[in-house]
Amino acid sequence: MIFTESPLPGAFLVDLAPNSDERGFFARAYCPEEFAAQGLAAELPQCSVSYNTRKGTLRGLHYQRPPHEEQKLVRCTAGAIFDVIVDIRPQSSHYRRWFGTQLTAQNRRSLFIPPGFAHGFIALSDDTEVYYMISVPHAPEYAQGLRWSDPAFAIQWPLAPTVISARDAAYPLLDVSAAQ
Repeated sequence: MIFTESPLPGAFLVDLAPNSDERGFFARAYCPEEFAAQGLAAELPQCSVSYNTRKGTLRGLHYQRPPHEEQKLVRCTAGAIFDVIVDIRPQSSHYRRWFGTQLTAQNRRSLFIPPGFAHGFIALSDDTEVYYMISVPHAPEYAQGLRWSDPAFAIQWPLAPTVISARDAAYPLLDVSAAQ
């Protein structure tokens, strides 16, 4: 695997290092030892799938409050998404900055998201599937979110959402005064 740190410290793009032959290729998409060698979560025991019927479906920005903060490895297994993380760690020099990247079935890239980041994506094609590996079991009582269109982040989404849940649309704006 090839690990490339994103502009937001602690978050990594993870690319395959395929071994190719006449059949195609074989590559590891996750290896606890290689993740641990990078200082990343070595155990990602929960796996989840998000299926999105329509292009323009937006999910997020989601995160879990302490003590149930998540580390995630996200990969698009069908279609394409624009995947976004936002640093919501008030003590971070990158606080409120965002990073976005395309994850597609074709590029086979993953994004590793450390604790302290909100996460969301928009489907760039119909019939998009996203596969998550997560470090802790989901704890609904600690689930939180921030509004995808919050001007505190000024995320440059590649297209306007056409499908968004009522919950995601109603998430609050970041209370900047509380974090300062």
